[in-house]
Amino acid sequence: MAELAGKVAAITGGTAGIGLGIAEAFLSAGARVMLMARNAAKAEKVIAGLAAHDRIGFYSGDVMRQEDVEGFVDATVEQYGALDILVNNAGGAGDLLPLVELSDKTFDETMKWNVYSTFWATRKALPGMLEKQWGRVINISSTEGKVGKPVFTAYSTAKHAINGMTKALAQEVGPQGVTVNAICPGLIVTDIVKSNGPATAQAMGLTFEQMIDLFAQESALKRPNTVEEVAALALLLAGESGGGITGAALSVDGGTAPY
Repeated sequence: MAELAGKVAAITGGTAGIGLGIAEAFLSAGARVMLMARNAAKAEKVIAGLAAHDRIGFYSGDVMRQEDVEGFVDATVEQYGALDILVNNAGGAGDLLPLVELSDKTFDETMKWNVYSTFWATRKALPGMLEKQWGRVINISSTEGKVGKPVFTAYSTAKHAINGMTKALAQEVGPQGVTVNAICPGLIVTDIVKSNGPATAQAMGLTFEQMIDLFAQESALKRPNTVEEVAALALLLAGESGGGITGAALSVDGGTAPY
């Protein structure tokens, strides 16, 4: 399959979970891929495992720092000569607390991690896409960008903001051949969920197993989704086949969100 042959993709948070799954799908479709994450040692092992040789690169940085995000975009263009597909994948929930207990610092960090990182990367990457009249921006949002849960207030606010940014920007750059979409995954039991999940469950007054079951039972499929299901949608949106889709916040949540 060569749906993305000749294209260059940049993926934040690309060395694990959803980001890595998307990278693998893009590489299989012929793209060259640049990943960004904080852990360079881990990235080296991941890249070696992908065996993509000169079609995979890495930039070490923190998406909560504007200079790192903009440096990532510049590094992608410097290494591969272009940036055609931007996947704003990095993000997370951080501390889960009732709103009355949320500090300004926690709320601000949640916005930086999710919203500002997406804003910084997209603003930096867009001029090159607009110049050649072709581009794809794919924002990884969440079911919490459509619905809310107790103690997820900061995270849900951030993901709703990403969905709003997606819809507005799609209208802005559509005439120049750039599509902008969001993917809203439901629960996926990635390594980071296994690591951070017990604390999340505790904040919800549940055990980890009860939390997984709760999220699963909220869906029509009664099961968690998979990284591969999200990556398949990202691959569609990144290629020519998805060129007619823009301004959408598409759920991969087993039917959890009501829209």
